[in-house]
Amino acid sequence: MSGEKREFFLNINSEIGKLQAVLLHKPGRELERLTPEYLRELLFDDIPWLKAMKTEHDEFADVLRQRGSHVFYVEDLLSEVLENNDIKKSFINDLLISSRIGNTELYEIIYNYLLDKSAKELTEVAIAGLLKKDIPHVERDYSLSDYVNKDYTLHINPIPNLYFMRDPAAIIGNGISINSMNTEARRREPMLIKYIYDFNPLFKKENAPLWYNYTIPHSIEGGDILILSKEVVAIGCSERTSAQAIEILARNLFTGNENLKEILVVQIPALRAFMHLDTVFTMVDRDKFTIYPGIEDKVTVYKLTRSKTNGVNVSLQGELVDSLRAALKLPSVKLIQSGGGDMVTAAREQWNDSTNTLAIAPGVVVTYGRNEASNEVLRQNGIEVVEIDGSELVRGRGGPRCMSMPLARAEV
Repeated sequence: MSGEKREFFLNINSEIGKLQAVLLHKPGRELERLTPEYLRELLFDDIPWLKAMKTEHDEFADVLRQRGSHVFYVEDLLSEVLENNDIKKSFINDLLISSRIGNTELYEIIYNYLLDKSAKELTEVAIAGLLKKDIPHVERDYSLSDYVNKDYTLHINPIPNLYFMRDPAAIIGNGISINSMNTEARRREPMLIKYIYDFNPLFKKENAPLWYNYTIPHSIEGGDILILSKEVVAIGCSERTSAQAIEILARNLFTGNENLKEILVVQIPALRAFMHLDTVFTMVDRDKFTIYPGIEDKVTVYKLTRSKTNGVNVSLQGELVDSLRAALKLPSVKLIQSGGGDMVTAAREQWNDSTNTLAIAPGVVVTYGRNEASNEVLRQNGIEVVEIDGSELVRGRGGPRCMSMPLARAEV
């Protein structure tokens, strides 16, 4: 719970340092508002079983605690913020604007309805949405959109992808990138993080630079941001993360983070199967990465460095493995192929996020137990694999890394 120790400050200088603090969201009622007709729009392929999802997610959180990490929940931190009445009013206004409540009378009705809610109840509405039937009937003038959308059951849509906490924000060094999401279904998620950043003392805003703001129109998502070391960040240019956003973030990082020397941009195919860089490639040890076989032949690597003219210098690089070795100043780097290198097995297990591993210490990763071949090949390469169940969690197309937003790691 969010009442745990709070001596942590934002500090992420690697993908593999011992995980000290992490932000999660436990799946809730928002998943119960998925219906077959809106699955694709809400980025799901199937309707998960919420009871089992909660059990699996609790197991995941318990594993992190047992390995020494303090676990915080976004719903708890946001509820704490919304206890302040002025912040609550501002949040309700932003929530209704983001939900496109255009009718003035309806806006006032919903605003007053939400203002009477407790902070915890308001937080649930912000995540699970608001059904039309929950609003007491009041005589008012109906707009054209009221009539056109009369069969739609919600005033405020749910955000069922929030349990993939990796994407709406990313800690880089001692600062935070609050990301601009690519899809409409996820656009509200970073707003919740921004309120926590602005008003919850856990984030210590005065000491935590804002590297990127979700109000910027160019999309970037946390699944594409990998902190390889204090000096090197890798960012995927993907279906969800644009080149424009990467350059804006790079300029801000080069200006405000003197430790950062370079950014490796890995352009991957803009396909949902390769949604983010961390769906095909993650760091598991100081010199080891797990990778979807064949993807290294489909990527283009660029290096961004500081420039005195426009802030960023761009240069085309060679092979991914060579770029990683040079950036990390290592004699060699090992790419461990998921599925044991077998293309059929790798494709099957990549669909279940076999490469989306969460490192909780150097050479120690959390994975889904169902990815048996990929887990075995990691073990053969000296990696300790901590398995969790994920039969329902995986239905949203994300693994342990996707489900976690690290706040603090020990230095490597």
